[in-house]
Amino acid sequence: MAIHLLTAKQIATIQELSGGRLLIGAGVGWMQAEFRALGIDRRQRGRITDETLALLDRCFANDVVEANGQPFLFKPRPARPPLFIGGRPPHAFRRALAHRAGWLPTGVGPDVLRQPIAYLRAQAAAAGLPVPEVVVLTALPVDDAAAARDLVAAYRDVGCTRVIHGGRYDDLDGFRRGLDALSASA
Repeated sequence: MAIHLLTAKQIATIQELSGGRLLIGAGVGWMQAEFRALGIDRRQRGRITDETLALLDRCFANDVVEANGQPFLFKPRPARPPLFIGGRPPHAFRRALAHRAGWLPTGVGPDVLRQPIAYLRAQAAAAGLPVPEVVVLTALPVDDAAAARDLVAAYRDVGCTRVIHGGRYDDLDGFRRGLDALSASA
């Protein structure tokens, strides 16, 4: 629980210093080597994620938060940053709805997202919750501005509210070229 509290304080500090511009993507993880390096049983990742998200909710809702039977003053306490839950349904959807978060699918095309987005929205409506944002992480074809615009439009048409370009680059010049290409296609 101490690690979770430290994470919540770090998030609050960044949110405060950024003037409320922080967005958080959270997922349970998948790479066995990462869990082994941390000394954590990979089979516990769902439980750990749920505990962390629940603590985040409590921290951003209250000035005093209890952890391990001890009260902690949680100040500054800015507004909780928008949260986006990565992963696949049904677990990602359960977490997104429970924590009033959006969904963060990764590396899938617009055609694959139409049905899950409709299902997530229907679940939110049935629970009386606002429509969750869907932020897709993908690689845009930055060398073809028209194709990049078309792909972003296709994601928008199936219900994605943001697109995050996750391209690779070898050095600073490569990063700048990709950034310039993305800017040109906007």
